[in-house]
Amino acid sequence: MSTSPGPEAAPLQFHPPTAEEDRARAGYYALLARLFYGSPDAELLEAIANAEEMTADDAGSGLAHAWNSLATAARAMDAEAARIEYDEVFVGTGKSDVTPYATYYLSETGREKMLLRLKAELTEMGLARAPEAREPEDHFAGIFDVMRHLIAGSDDGALQKQKRFFVQFIGPSYSAFCDAISKSGKTNFYKRVGDFTRVFLDVESESLKVF
Repeated sequence: MSTSPGPEAAPLQFHPPTAEEDRARAGYYALLARLFYGSPDAELLEAIANAEEMTADDAGSGLAHAWNSLATAARAMDAEAARIEYDEVFVGTGKSDVTPYATYYLSETGREKMLLRLKAELTEMGLARAPEAREPEDHFAGIFDVMRHLIAGSDDGALQKQKRFFVQFIGPSYSAFCDAISKSGKTNFYKRVGDFTRVFLDVESESLKVF
């Protein structure tokens, strides 16, 4: 008995992000860099609170839920409460409740190697800490800002540069960092920031694997 052949499966096709998608990615990295560098002021909280709601069709259900939850949290938060929370969680007296440095979440033997590689990478890019900055180069705020900078690159190797930097300096640490934020008994608004960070970087990780 013969059967007629069914339709051939269409091959999966991956394409580089569009300019609009890259602007969105760069914007999210810039926002995370700002939120982890210091507490949000009233203007930033208002901007997050009034941002357009994200739908699952736009970004997937996980990312949409995390973003919309962050916006809801921003509506309920005022700048002074955010400042107190940030200081208690990421600054503290003595040891902070959550350490915002990527190398902290690596094995002890890997910390110095990663920091040296990061410094060398930044030098190669022509980037350096601002003179007034006191934080080491592996502060997540700085690392996220480097990703924002790389996304703005327009040369043919831009995606490969982003992938290499992400794999080396963000991928090994971000999940444990977000776990620490989630488990902290002192996080309220920043619990939603941590949730969005994790989901966004999970999406980034999977997307960059393609290239």
